[in-house]
Amino acid sequence: MFRSFFSFCRYFVFWLIVFFCTRLTFELYFYNKLTTASVKEILLTFIHGLWLDYSAAAYICITPLLVFIVNWFIPKGHIPAIWLKIYTWFCVLVISFLTIIDLNIFREWGTKVNYRVFNTLYNAPSEAVASTGSSPIGLSITIGVTLLVVGVVLSLYVVDFKFKKPYESVSFKIPFSLLLCFITLIIIRGGLRGAPINEQRAYFSNKQILNQAVLNTEWNLMNNVVENMRRPYNAYEFMPADKAFTLVNDLYAVKKDTTVKILKTDRPNIVIIQLESYTADIIESLGGDKGVSPHFEEFIKDGLLFNNIYAAGDRTDKGVVAILSGFPSQATRTIITDDAKQKKLPAISSTLKKAGYTTSYFYGGASDYMNFKSYILHHNFDDLSDESSFSKDELLSKWGAYDEVTLRKSVDYLDKQKHPFFCYIQTLSNHEPFELLGKPKFPGKDMGNMFRSTAYYTDSCLNAYFEQAKKQPWYKNTLFVLVADHGHRLPRNTSEAYDPRKYHIPLLFFGDVIKDEYKGKKISALGGQTDIAATILGQLNLPSEDFKWSKNLLNPYSKQFAFFDWDNGLGFIQPEQAVSYDNEGDKIIYTGNNTAPNAVTENTLRQGQAYLQKVFTQYLNY
Repeated sequence: MFRSFFSFCRYFVFWLIVFFCTRLTFELYFYNKLTTASVKEILLTFIHGLWLDYSAAAYICITPLLVFIVNWFIPKGHIPAIWLKIYTWFCVLVISFLTIIDLNIFREWGTKVNYRVFNTLYNAPSEAVASTGSSPIGLSITIGVTLLVVGVVLSLYVVDFKFKKPYESVSFKIPFSLLLCFITLIIIRGGLRGAPINEQRAYFSNKQILNQAVLNTEWNLMNNVVENMRRPYNAYEFMPADKAFTLVNDLYAVKKDTTVKILKTDRPNIVIIQLESYTADIIESLGGDKGVSPHFEEFIKDGLLFNNIYAAGDRTDKGVVAILSGFPSQATRTIITDDAKQKKLPAISSTLKKAGYTTSYFYGGASDYMNFKSYILHHNFDDLSDESSFSKDELLSKWGAYDEVTLRKSVDYLDKQKHPFFCYIQTLSNHEPFELLGKPKFPGKDMGNMFRSTAYYTDSCLNAYFEQAKKQPWYKNTLFVLVADHGHRLPRNTSEAYDPRKYHIPLLFFGDVIKDEYKGKKISALGGQTDIAATILGQLNLPSEDFKWSKNLLNPYSKQFAFFDWDNGLGFIQPEQAVSYDNEGDKIIYTGNNTAPNAVTENTLRQGQAYLQKVFTQYLNY
């Protein structure tokens, strides 16, 4: 009996060793992010990580335990040892695969592998595969195979695959089996305390990279999947509903509903160009790299630049809804994939359609990506042009048609449209795997330079587009709105998921329809993508009451703030302070102004929490 019990212990310890190896792999892979941490802090990740490792190991061990118990109660029953080898090695294979997925997801998104990864793969498999084009395939395979081999070899030395079941009386088997199951379940839930184990039990540092390293990848993924598969509920109830309601309503309260009129007419054509991954880090006027977007800099001289704008989230599905519907990102959820909810959203296209505009949507890729097509069809677009509208000779990138083709075709299309018109154009070339047909502007295989080259290409396509559009009679009466769908960690590779810099994006109003006195001006009002709707409609003297989450950036009485979120955290920015909050760890992980009084920081946090709470409540109520 003691040998069997010892065999169980060895099996449990084996998985702890495997998790040690995967955590070590994570930290070696991201050693450059750990340069600010001391050796002691790095070693502590292995100690604090044991809480979640214990739980994950117990989850894996429960199947062999139940098989052992069933076999134990069958006197002549015998299960060959090979089944345990197959089970163990299969689990090692899955863990090795998840490890390399996790490394690449964290590199791109700054978060551990989670439900959203597989949800994206399910909703848009071809696009998800295309997104992996920038991943180091050779290195990933090497890491995966190495972990698999190490795991299999270690199992042969650590695991007792040949242990035999002890012959004990039934009066002993029953209580002992119950005791083993009870101990395993206690380890799974993390002890006898009231609440089961969660991420906060493992978190120990103010440095977010250490808290991410301490998470057990498999436990975190399983927990995240369970949370997302259960019946939707508001996981962001930080305060009483009436308190959150009051705080958020106060943010949108204005002393006077007015606007600065920057247009020569109140019925211009409207063209919104959504620029893929066009982070502020490639716009020199926004503190970005010089020479990446030279034409955009020229556009700024003849347009009105909003230089303090932030994306709602870190993915396109969040950005489209924020721009068109003025609805904030919902952290762990994405409303665009839920038809029953997204069709209830307002949209600029719907409002303009009622005002007599013809409406169209242009995209060079697959419009069914993340349910975009359903969203477009539900929001009064007269016409949709996607990859099905292009010839095979024009679909030369992994995502579809290159930007130059899409932008050129949109001009030809608009030449034939009734005025006034609204057109939404979505670019795609500045996306992983950052491929180009011609010679890149910035040489080399460095991901930062590949990103700069595709961004430079999109910039040149915009210039060609405007040169072509200027020749058309409708150009002089058209307002062009240039805005990114989200920011990006590239090209500098310095912005983490919680860093506001990652969400800083350009917003430019451009065109002859802008009054001369506003051309070349900059508006420093703090806001986000969600504010585009109210700002545009304010210029057209059209009602914007349906866009409850949108404020008019050109109303001098609008309060200045911006909100963004990622998988399970939020950022809230005000002129006097900016905070990022990790909901899993229940702590502030970033402050923009370290000299601000604690009261200011706490107030900023409370407003951000109230904002997310009310956003998610609205999402559930749709």
